[in-house]
Amino acid sequence: MGARKRIAAQARKEARKTQNSAMLRNVPSSPRKMRYVADLVRGMEVNRALATLHFSKKAASVDLEKLLRSAIANWEVKNDRKADEGELFVTKIFVDEGATLKRMRPAPQGRGYRIRKRSNHVTVFVDTKN
Repeated sequence: MGARKRIAAQARKEARKTQNSAMLRNVPSSPRKMRYVADLVRGMEVNRALATLHFSKKAASVDLEKLLRSAIANWEVKNDRKADEGELFVTKIFVDEGATLKRMRPAPQGRGYRIRKRSNHVTVFVDTKN
């Protein structure tokens, strides 16, 4: 690794230490379905976001609720205190595409149709409003 890349990597690593996040990888649902649920809670206060996810009928909301609780716990550990009511907000949340499993389904006349079983990676950042 060259010096310029190393310096940039160290700068990213230092910036990451100040941010409070949680990642969920290889969730077996399509990124499109997960993005729909992630858009519901983007920018919300965390207690309101947890309530929204808890009462949502989408299957992806269960995974996202668990991830948000993890991000809140990470913030509490880094700051050595409990989060007050209305203090923490979902600052950033994004869904990336994961690995796609390719399967074949039998089709008429000896053919096969391709099935793509998609997965995704979700990252949630929580922080206080300045």
